[in-house]
Amino acid sequence: MKQTWRWFGPHDIASVDDMLQSGVEGVVSALHHVPNGMVWSPEEIARRQQQIATRKDGSPSGIAWDVIESLPVSEDIKKQKNNWRDHITNYKTSLENVAAAGLEVLCYNFMPVLDWTRTDLRWQVAHGGTCMRFDIVDFALFDIHILERPGAAEDFSADVVEEAARRYRDYDEAKKKALARNVTMGLPGSTESMTLDDVRAHLAEYGEISPEQLRQHFIDFLSEVVPVAEKLGVRMCCHPDDPPFALLGLPRVMSTEADYRTILDAVASPSNGMTLCSGSLGARPDNDLPGMMERLGDKVHFLHLRNVKRDSDVIAGSFYEAEHLGGDTDMVALIAAILKEEAKRKAAGRADHQIPMRPDHGQDILDDLGRRSQPGYPTIGRMKGLAELRGVMTALGHRQYGVA
Repeated sequence: MKQTWRWFGPHDIASVDDMLQSGVEGVVSALHHVPNGMVWSPEEIARRQQQIATRKDGSPSGIAWDVIESLPVSEDIKKQKNNWRDHITNYKTSLENVAAAGLEVLCYNFMPVLDWTRTDLRWQVAHGGTCMRFDIVDFALFDIHILERPGAAEDFSADVVEEAARRYRDYDEAKKKALARNVTMGLPGSTESMTLDDVRAHLAEYGEISPEQLRQHFIDFLSEVVPVAEKLGVRMCCHPDDPPFALLGLPRVMSTEADYRTILDAVASPSNGMTLCSGSLGARPDNDLPGMMERLGDKVHFLHLRNVKRDSDVIAGSFYEAEHLGGDTDMVALIAAILKEEAKRKAAGRADHQIPMRPDHGQDILDDLGRRSQPGYPTIGRMKGLAELRGVMTALGHRQYGVA
């Protein structure tokens, strides 16, 4: 695996120099300042490449922008409303521009409204560090009592609804506001939240779009852009839903292995692939991560390696972001499956035999606790996770003792 690191740009607390000291081999980034649906210009792409290629003292960094995460699919495209056709045209133009700049791997998602959802961004774990957490009761509290979505209570079990009502009575206004801000913060590269009215407006726009309709909209999008990507040599890879179950009455179409199989088969192309995120998929107990890697591995173009610890084995349940080797996913088994897939690719002569990987998220520990980084992206916590993953990779790939 090629060891990469997500970087949000010059405002990121982790600098290019920090990435070098962490031992990364490449960078994952995006142009978060470009509005969704608009074209990524050659000038803006080149500017980001130059930023990554330069250390604080002006000398060359020796690392490059390897993976795009992400070139967002606009809400208009997902809903097939308003300017969606223009946005698809712009997406194709952006593909041409990133390919001309030498970028080949493009991670994106097809989640409605929010790119990820958590209820607590600084939840304290036993050792005193903090992490992100999704609490199903707090989410129900938000959905039913703060957002006041019609029919929301019907989407939760009776005991969750009852406990959400009790907590709502006990929470003061500051705690309710903090919860609302956390839930509505799931936008890529952003530290800002949507307003409740923003969320309500999006939900109203989706109206009665069913999972089947959203899936067809996804296939329509891919049918347009994947042939362009294939011609340009760009490998697109969809990130799973996070978390991988329905929220806010919105459809979810990339939560399980069957979901991926449907999309990959519908638009068959080496440019239509998968971002295997062990944290997102691992939040659902019926997802077999090592098995998914074995069965879908030839379509995996990018890897997010992180772990979550679930509170229970219900499909839509609570979980927190654990240490990379400490959650419910068998990370050793998953990495073994990845290394076997890479060996198969190399033997077959595939140019993409080395799959880019990044240590996804991390717990805030040590000095991270005072830095208030992008939620989920502390410097030391991710470096610790990368070191743990690197150790597993090294052991499993050892020529004398390894199994891969």
